[in-house]
Amino acid sequence: MIANRTRKNWQAGFTLIEILVVVVIIAILAAVVVPNVISRIKDAKISSAIANIKAFETAIDQYKLDMGTDPASLNDLVTPPSPRGKWNGPYLKNVTSIPLDPWGHQYVYTVPGASGREYDISSDGPDGQPNTSDDVQSWNLQGN
Repeated sequence: MIANRTRKNWQAGFTLIEILVVVVIIAILAAVVVPNVISRIKDAKISSAIANIKAFETAIDQYKLDMGTDPASLNDLVTPPSPRGKWNGPYLKNVTSIPLDPWGHQYVYTVPGASGREYDISSDGPDGQPNTSDDVQSWNLQGN
């Protein structure tokens, strides 16, 4: 009877080696999965910035049809400029102010744009610094 009780107690718990094996397996899975998830988050933020810039471009086109000129700032797309003129906005749906880019920075809108473009819209990307390789620019969209 004592032998049965000792054997049951021994089989009831996990050994340190078994716990270490499980921890190592979880660490290996995390090392494989985490970089893929982080890469997807980065791609999703870039896609979001591209979608926002395209929405701005469409809204700017509608504004220009109504007002005859490009807006002086992106804020003119959601709040009427002074004088109001033929403003028929807001031109961006479901927003009361211009959203920040996915990294928490303001979009940069320049009228006129460089190289003969009517306007330029860009996001300074994850680093928040202008004119770096991670910028998302209306004239150089990956989604075009």
